Amino acid sequence: MAKIINSKVKNIPWQDKPTNCSDPVWRYTENPIIDRSFVKDANSIFNSAVVPYGDGFAGVFRMDDVTREQYLVTGFSDDGIHWKLNDEKIFGGYDPRLCQIDGKYYLSWVCHTERGTSIGIAATIDFQSWERYENAVLPVSRNGVLFPRKINNEYVLFSRPCDKGHTPYGDIFLSHSPDLTYWGKHRFVIKPEMNWEMTKVGAGPTPIETDEGWLCFYHGVLTSCNGFTYSMGAMIVDKDEPWKVLHRADRYLLSPRETYEFVGDVPNVVFPCAALADEDTGRIAIYYGGADTVVGLAFTTVDETINYIKEHDLIK
Repeated sequence: MAKIINSKVKNIPWQDKPTNCSDPVWRYTENPIIDRSFVKDANSIFNSAVVPYGDGFAGVFRMDDVTREQYLVTGFSDDGIHWKLNDEKIFGGYDPRLCQIDGKYYLSWVCHTERGTSIGIAATIDFQSWERYENAVLPVSRNGVLFPRKINNEYVLFSRPCDKGHTPYGDIFLSHSPDLTYWGKHRFVIKPEMNWEMTKVGAGPTPIETDEGWLCFYHGVLTSCNGFTYSMGAMIVDKDEPWKVLHRADRYLLSPRETYEFVGDVPNVVFPCAALADEDTGRIAIYYGGADTVVGLAFTTVDETINYIKEHDLIK
C-alpha cells in the first residue's frame, strides 16, 4: 500500500465512493461547492487554492468580476466544503496555488506584466498581510506550482513557459531556487503525449509526497472541432530529482461529464488547482474549476490513484 508522507488533515473533506463507480476519482454529489454568484459583483469564481489552517481551512480563489477583471480573494471554511469568501482583492491575476513550507503559507499565481504573464510568489502567516517576492520566471509563463518542502535545500517550482495566446506550445518545466528570488537549474519534465492532452499540459495542485515519489495531478488539453477540453491527469516523479518521471497515466482521471463542467464561460473544463491529503486515511480531496465558472470538489485515495497510474503507465 502506498503511503502519504508529511500531510495530516484530520478533518479532510470526504464522501465515500459510490458503489456503482469504477473510476479512480469521483465527484462530490453536491457540486459545485462555490457557484458563480457566491460574492457580490462576481461574474465567476473558480480555480481555487486550499490549505489546512487552524482548525479549518483557508483558501485563495480566482474571481472574475462583472467588469471581467481577474483577481484573487481569500476565503475560510470550517469543513473545506462550505466557504465564506472575502470580496477584497489581494492580488491581480489568476489561477492560484498554495502550500505551507516551514510555518509560512506560500502563494503562487499567474500575474500580469507589461510583457505578458509571469509567476507571482507571495507569503503570509495569517492570510491578511502578504510579503511579495520577485516574479519567479520571465514572461510568458503560467501554472506556477511550488513543492511543499525544500528538496536538496532548494525551493522547487513547476511552470509552463508559453506565449501570449492559447497555442500548442505548452510543456511542464521545473526550476530551483535557494531563496525564492533567484531561479535556475531549469529542467524539462513532460510534454503532451496522448490524444486527451495533445495541445498542452500544465501543473495542477501542490504535489503530494508519498513513499513512492511525488504524486502530481496536472491538466491536459485536447483541441477538437468544438474547441478545447481540459482534463486531469496524474504522474509520479522522483522524490529527490523531481524532473524524472517514474510513472504517468496514459489516460485522464477526470474529464468534463457534468453540466457545470460543460456549461460556463469556458465550456468543457476540469482544471485542478488544489489537493488536500491525509496520511492516516490515505484520502485525497481535489478542488477544481468547472467550465471556468464554478468550484468543484472530487475525491480519491492514494492507493486508487497510484494503482491506476501504474495500471495504465505511459512509462514502459
